[in-house]
Amino acid sequence: MVRYSLLRILIFFGFLLLFWLIGLRNNPVLLLGASAIASAAASYILLRGMRDEVTAKLVERHEAKLEAKQQVDPSSDEYAEDAEDSQGEEGNGPTRDVDATGAASTDDTPHHTER
Repeated sequence: MVRYSLLRILIFFGFLLLFWLIGLRNNPVLLLGASAIASAAASYILLRGMRDEVTAKLVERHEAKLEAKQQVDPSSDEYAEDAEDSQGEEGNGPTRDVDATGAASTDDTPHHTER
């Protein structure tokens, strides 16, 4: 990633020098604008392979993080909660209703409704 950024900066300064030598040194806005546009176009064409490599590495790293995140550690609370949920589905224990605050109430407590 650093190599790609350095090459883009070098291409920009290369066009800056080229346009300065051509004679755009009297108009700094035109000099910088032309250098930016030309270097962006050149970088898009010349650095395509390097950009694709960096993108593939970033996607691979992202997918590895997602995969690691999806694996459940048997010693974690999440694993215990999953085991408890699977027990509740089998009918071995009371089911829980969770309200918006996250507080749980079991089915064996009476529910009072006001009219």
